[in-house]
Amino acid sequence: MSAKPTSVPSCRECVTRTNSCFSILSPEDVDLLNAAKESTFYQKGQAIFHSGRTPTGVFCLMEGKVKMAKRGSDGKDQIVRFVLPGKLLGIRAFLSESVYTATATALDNSWICYISKDAFIRLQAKYPSITSCMVTTLSQLLCEAEDKMTSIAQKNVRERFAETLLELLSVFSYGEKAKEEFHPISLTREDLANIIGTATETVIRLISDFKEEGLIKVKGRKIFLKDVQALKRISKGY
Repeated sequence: MSAKPTSVPSCRECVTRTNSCFSILSPEDVDLLNAAKESTFYQKGQAIFHSGRTPTGVFCLMEGKVKMAKRGSDGKDQIVRFVLPGKLLGIRAFLSESVYTATATALDNSWICYISKDAFIRLQAKYPSITSCMVTTLSQLLCEAEDKMTSIAQKNVRERFAETLLELLSVFSYGEKAKEEFHPISLTREDLANIIGTATETVIRLISDFKEEGLIKVKGRKIFLKDVQALKRISKGY
């Protein structure tokens, strides 16, 4: 999405809602949700919430992409995951009544809906499956974290770089109609290094190697994948 739309669809018209924890609401409760939610347009790079703040409600990504990052002891931000349309933001802090442990930032221009704590609790009371959906989401996040730890422990940096490129391709091409390989991966070399768990200099060298091998194409900061199947073989198990 390159520009701010002139209007926001209602919850009844929202395609994203059908893939979210609110998909089971009755038409009447969808209207109540629509009246209670606040939709905000965030420009690329704009923060949605910051680490250390206390949740006052729940955020749902309607359109765009969001990155979650934690500040390390060295003062650098570590991207821990990406959020795609239909997913809720900050639910772990919300459910545990604790502060956010990561900062959410718009990776693209994004529309995000906010539901206050009171409104959300009323929906939870009426629809227990919303809580089940949130717990399932948390379980998926835990599984992803375990897979990442296993990858770092068992794969070399070249294998992890290939795996990371494939994972990022699914993020950056999400919801696009054209072939996914036509969509660039656009992250700083430092961000790539943080995700992989290596030094920025190593990522720069790997990008050069993969480019020479015909696996990727590079235009400035953008990376295009040219041989997805070869990258899958290198990643060993993606």
